[in-house]
Amino acid sequence: MATMADVARSAGVSVATVSHVLNDTRPVLPRTRQAVLDAIEELGYTPNTLARSLVTARTRSIGLAVSAISNPYFTEILQGVEAAALEHGYSLLIADPHDDPGHERKVVQLLHERRVDGMIVAPSADPRDLVAYLGRHRVPAVFLDRVLDVPEGDGAPRFDQVCAESAEPTTRLVTHLSGLGHRRIGLVAGRPGLSTTRERITGYRHGLAAAGLPYDERLLVHGDSEADGGARATAALLSLAVPPTALVTANNAMTIGALRALRDHGLSVPADLALCCFDDFAWADLFSPRLTAVAQPSRELGAQAVRLLLERLAAPDRPARTLRLPCAFVHRTSCGCPEQPQRASAKAHERSLP
Repeated sequence: MATMADVARSAGVSVATVSHVLNDTRPVLPRTRQAVLDAIEELGYTPNTLARSLVTARTRSIGLAVSAISNPYFTEILQGVEAAALEHGYSLLIADPHDDPGHERKVVQLLHERRVDGMIVAPSADPRDLVAYLGRHRVPAVFLDRVLDVPEGDGAPRFDQVCAESAEPTTRLVTHLSGLGHRRIGLVAGRPGLSTTRERITGYRHGLAAAGLPYDERLLVHGDSEADGGARATAALLSLAVPPTALVTANNAMTIGALRALRDHGLSVPADLALCCFDDFAWADLFSPRLTAVAQPSRELGAQAVRLLLERLAAPDRPARTLRLPCAFVHRTSCGCPEQPQRASAKAHERSLP
């Protein structure tokens, strides 16, 4: 098995230089770095990660705590985190807090005990224990997708945050539906206490106000960010004496639940009820009708979380940053609009192909 000394001899450098290349502990000339990397590749040298961590006090690992990993949205975030971590030579330890504050605190402690260099966490609706633990142990951390109002001052923890815009895109969904003539627009909102839920409710109310429509609290029902909850919330809206004619669902899981409830009530989209949803997903274009949606930059959210964490590790005392990434409005047909001309012409072209 090749050793670091073997790499140094092959590259014509000192063992210390090989160490600096491997650990990024000192700038190395590009041609020297490349010579070391070429020698590593040629000899098949594998660094001793455990020994390196004892010397550098770093494990080059990141803890990721996000709930509902099976959700396509968080799966894409995970892909973004993993790709960015690997790009910078970090491994990933993953845990699912199940959106439960008590379990969240336990999994974060377990990740910390594994000596991860820092953590990326999508906080629960009640993250007080989480914040207290991270602050008490001074764990470098980035909050992902859901942001917290954590004051920064002398002695206060510094937490970076990255999320997508939530309010303005939801406003756009509501104003789009109102522009189609809808006057009773319902919202299936997410789990109470989450920042994404608050912001999408804010966007919903701004959209109603912009359209000159009154806010009716009966048209806002929480689906708890899950498919079953989305189905129950939609059924509750349909049971109203005057049900909505259009619906906004605030995440992809609740969209599935809403579609199930509409099917169970014998209703079709958009003939009986127009539908717009927050979160685009791979098969949204395959539904009939195709789902009009807000698409979040999920992979970029994951990649940016890693970059923020690495910046925090490099400069522990810098001011905390909150990044908000823009979303895209994906206009399809579940809202009641006709097929877009470019889409329709593309389909006609496909049909004409031999």
